[in-house]
Amino acid sequence: MSSHNHNSTSNDPRQPSAAKPFVAPQVSPQDLPIDYSGFVAVIFGISGVMFRYKLSSWLAIIFCAQSLANMRNIENDLKQISMAMMFAIMGLVTNYLGPARPGTQS
Repeated sequence: MSSHNHNSTSNDPRQPSAAKPFVAPQVSPQDLPIDYSGFVAVIFGISGVMFRYKLSSWLAIIFCAQSLANMRNIENDLKQISMAMMFAIMGLVTNYLGPARPGTQS
């Protein structure tokens, strides 16, 4: 078995001198895939403000953080993340500091 390993290394057909490092192709900002976590953050933020769901506002903040961590295009993604974050914070402020919803007891 050991002679097989020694024999295969001496007859290796690969050429390390011909190896080239991988270079990622340049992609324009319009061709980048959609940032789904940013889109979901906007949807949860709006639902948290409009329907006054605390869970939606908290989920919007979580998805904002995920979208911020995976940001590819700083200009477009930062606008979307900031809008989602504003909706999420607005929802949390109206839920926790605003007047109580009619029909609920606290």
